[in-house]
Amino acid sequence: MLPLLLASSSAYRRELLSRLQLPFSCSAPDIDENHRPGESASALVQRLAEEKARTLASTYPGHLIIGSDQVAVLGERIIGKPHTFEKARQQLLDASGASVTFLTGLALLNSQTGHCQVDCIPFTVHMRHLDSARIERYLHREQPFDCAGSFKAEGLGVSLFQSTAGSDATSLVGLPLIRLVDMLLAEGVQIP
Repeated sequence: MLPLLLASSSAYRRELLSRLQLPFSCSAPDIDENHRPGESASALVQRLAEEKARTLASTYPGHLIIGSDQVAVLGERIIGKPHTFEKARQQLLDASGASVTFLTGLALLNSQTGHCQVDCIPFTVHMRHLDSARIERYLHREQPFDCAGSFKAEGLGVSLFQSTAGSDATSLVGLPLIRLVDMLLAEGVQIP
């Protein structure tokens, strides 16, 4: 098996990938993550996932490189990481009683052959109706300022959900393991 490389510095993605019990290393690619004019959210995450993997290909020849990128979409608007309490508060107020769709782009690049598999995995969260007091209590406790949509689904953020819909719950955290296993199997990786 070629060595696995996760093209990310995300602790969330590292934790998810470790569930597959395969040895891997990590390296953070340096790419321009700006949204291009007219680019759909799905096209954006697929492009960025592939760019993350391809950026590291020359430094890591003979590797299977995993790239991933995620955006949250509320209505027609892409919402990113809030970084501040006030922006997180506004994101959750806007999402109250609505549905937020998380689109996770996933790429697996064989840097030896140049073959790259790319996909976009959607996952939708239907939010409860949230008042300001509940939102503020949540933000003070969990401080999800580095999470798109302003909540951590793997933590207390699940209390904000009415329901969810999607084929792979791990995509909500940022690395869709079910689809990744398909890609790894196609590259001859034995799991388990």
